[in-house]
Order: sequence, then structure tokens, then C-alpha cells
Amino acid sequence: MNPDQSQPMISAIGLTRLYKLGDSEVIGINQVDLEIAAGELVVLKGNSGSGKSTLLSLLAGLDRPTQGDLTVSGHDLTKTSDSELTHFRRQVVGMVFQSFNLLPTLNVLENVCLPALLAGKSIAESRLKAADLLKWLGLDTRLSHLPAQLSGGEMQRTAIARALINDPSIILADEPTGNLDSHNGQIVIGLLTELNQKWGRTIMIATHSSLADSQATVKIFLKDGMITDHP
Repeated sequence: MNPDQSQPMISAIGLTRLYKLGDSEVIGINQVDLEIAAGELVVLKGNSGSGKSTLLSLLAGLDRPTQGDLTVSGHDLTKTSDSELTHFRRQVVGMVFQSFNLLPTLNVLENVCLPALLAGKSIAESRLKAADLLKWLGLDTRLSHLPAQLSGGEMQRTAIARALINDPSIILADEPTGNLDSHNGQIVIGLLTELNQKWGRTIMIATHSSLADSQATVKIFLKDGMITDHP
């Protein structure tokens, strides 16, 4: 997808997500105002419980805000229907998780093809695109391997291929190096940086790590669900 470059990729005004816990409310995100242009590489920092994962879940359409306005790649996520939200999650945004989230009974090629098949692409088209992505990621000898036969770095590269299969406008990565050693962590950050610098993808990385700091075009710090000026 090539969204309108004159419009922000992400626009949030007063974005708030509250969770009910018995008779009380827990703040996930509190009155966040945010504007991110297309083509940025955003590093999102904050301690555990600061709201990083909550914010990514809202941006990915995995959760809905309690209040506020949120537009991502031209999609108003506060007003979308369930079917529109499903389309958004499948085709507009790509997610990379700390725990990889690969299906254990599918091989590498099948895991990468799955989002394309769910989006209605043909098996032949999906397999061709997946194979191209996996070759770029150095996994062309691993196509028939199951996730349990891969190293952590290989699993995360497979997850990146899966996130890219539907050509999304934005990649959201939640602690993508959290389960990796420093060498594989650097490889994953290098791939995300290449996607940003070479392919112009908008990338947001929520992380405790400093591996992506030098590549960031935007840094955001969260504390107690609110954006702060410094860590």
C-alpha cells in the first residue's frame, strides 16, 4: 500500500484505554496525543506497565479505545465496523511479536502464506510472495521446517516475512528482540531498519532494548500511560 504521504500515518487525539478490574479502573493509555508521518522509524520506550503494548494493540486494531480519536493509514479506528477492522488488521498493518506467534503445526512457508490466504489471495500468489520474502530474509533453505526446528532468530525472521506478506502500510513490533540474543537482536533490528530506509515502510518498535535507538527518526517515551519528554 502507498498511503497519501501528505497525511500522517498515525494521528491520535486524547487516546485513552481504561480496563475494568473489579470495581476499579486500570489506565492502559491516558490522553495520548500523537502524530507520526509516513516513513518514520519510531522507537517507543517505557518501563513495563507504561502502556507500550496497549498503544500498539490500539494502533493495530487489536483493541478499541475507551475514548479519543485514532486514525491509522487513513482508517478511523474509532468508527470502523468489525468487518472493516478485520480487513485493517489483515492488510493495512503488520505485527511482529516478542513470542513470534507462529503456528506450530505449519511449516515456515505455510506460516508466512496464512495472512495472504485469509485476505483472499490465491495459493499460488501467496506461495510466490512468501518464497521471495523468505529468500530475502535468508530462509530459503528453511521453507519446509516447522517452527520447533528453527532458532529464535529464524523464527523472528519468519514472523517478519509473515508481517510483510500483505504489503502493509505500517509494521508494529512489540519487543521484537526480547527473546533473542544480542547477535540475532541486531539482525532483526537491521532488517526493520532496512524496511524503513530502503522500502520506506513506517515502523514502530516498542522495546526495552537500545539496539534501535541510533536508527530511530522519532523517539517516544511512555510513563503511566502518558507520553513524557524523557525516560
